[in-house]
Amino acid sequence: MLEQGTVDTLVEAGVGERMLREGLPHHGIELRYGGAGHRIPFEKLVPGRSITVYGQQEVVKDLIAARLAAGGDVRFEVEDVELHSLESQPYLTFGGERLDCDVIAGCDGFHGVSRPAIPEGVLSVFERDYPFAWLGILARVAPSSEELIYTRTERGFALHSMRSPTVSRFYLQVPADARLEDWPDERIWAELRTRLETVPGFTLATGEIMERGITPMRGFVAEPMQYGRLYLAGDAAHIVPPTGAKGLNLAVADVRVLTEALVAYFGSGSAELLDGYSEACLKRVWRAQHFSWWMTTLLHTFEDDDPYARKLQLSYLDYVTSSEAAATTLAENYVGLPFDR
Repeated sequence: MLEQGTVDTLVEAGVGERMLREGLPHHGIELRYGGAGHRIPFEKLVPGRSITVYGQQEVVKDLIAARLAAGGDVRFEVEDVELHSLESQPYLTFGGERLDCDVIAGCDGFHGVSRPAIPEGVLSVFERDYPFAWLGILARVAPSSEELIYTRTERGFALHSMRSPTVSRFYLQVPADARLEDWPDERIWAELRTRLETVPGFTLATGEIMERGITPMRGFVAEPMQYGRLYLAGDAAHIVPPTGAKGLNLAVADVRVLTEALVAYFGSGSAELLDGYSEACLKRVWRAQHFSWWMTTLLHTFEDDDPYARKLQLSYLDYVTSSEAAATTLAENYVGLPFDR
């Protein structure tokens, strides 16, 4: 799910042609609970802003193609990467080679080497683990709905998404210690039908499951997102639960801020934007953290919730789906807040 700002950024960068041609624009989502579906209409609540369904791996292909066309050097599976002299003249070593740098962008994910290269005691870490996970599948079947369906049931959350007109993506809330071997195809489809076929007239189409995996649900932020001439971006600095569809979009937002700072630095020698990189990014990061937490608590079943808490959850869902002001809050966060310049 690419936010409006992500789509705009890719187009401005000259790597959005295939996305515009093959991506699936969406102008709303459905919240389904209590036996009824409620559409959140982006075209009404946030005119001119929408989301585009386009696979993350397709974005990566487009970026790699553009980099190679520009004569760039892209390397995969590089071993023994280490960062050095981050406070003065940084450089990298890898595979017996040395690369001297002006700056280093740490875009190497949560388990990469960039964040651990920052000395102990510099970073403050904020995190929250959720008591459940998502079991996700990619299935060779046409979507059963034109838009995404977020459904809340007493059995847990489910999401109907899509990758293309012929490939669908589904997610199920499962226990945090769930194992794939305990979820054969028949059980997955049966549980998806139970949670999604709660609205009269809706039938879930099933098909071949091509991929499957279990994703832990957690929130994580390390700040500041810079140290010396190292600048963290994306999952290297923050993780969000996927309910709000913010992970890739936050990474693009980070890189957009960093790009503008680098242009200023190499163009005029001014380090002002580089020095303010972390502060600029963290405002959006924490907004996305809150939205992702809010969507997660709004739609998932928590085992330790008592009947009072369940009633509060349903009351809030009723409010979001009946109040234009509340629905607008969801919509403007979902499609992505505009970029400050």
